[in-house]
Amino acid sequence: MGTMADHPPVRDRLAAAPQRLAAAARAAPQEPPAPGEWTPIEIVRHLIAVEEEVWHRRLRQLETEEHPRWRWVEPAQWLGAPGASLDGVLATFAGVRESTLAMLDGLGPDGWSRTGTHDTYGVLDVAGLMTVAADHDDEHLASLHQ
Repeated sequence: MGTMADHPPVRDRLAAAPQRLAAAARAAPQEPPAPGEWTPIEIVRHLIAVEEEVWHRRLRQLETEEHPRWRWVEPAQWLGAPGASLDGVLATFAGVRESTLAMLDGLGPDGWSRTGTHDTYGVLDVAGLMTVAADHDDEHLASLHQ
């Protein structure tokens, strides 16, 4: 019988990311900052891939498995919609993040206490896993501000 205010604060960080990312990506130079670095579009494509291949997959495992185990995964870039504009990939990221938030909202209060073990981070509950996700967002946001 909880309200939306019962969710951990990390949900708000996740919800704010698409808007923060859009502002930073639009303001950043559109060419790579240095050889081998990603452009803003490539960073957004990476975040889409991570959302779908890492966070969605792990949240589904937490729904269906008793204490899943995870290894470190670093997806490259989402390959959908080749040639999409920056605004196009930002809209895609906002959509996949909405799906993440819907999955979290569907967990219910007991769902947030489910846990898995990550090879690098150890035992994580849902809020811990999503804090890793929000920190990953922040890392890439910071790279756009250089």
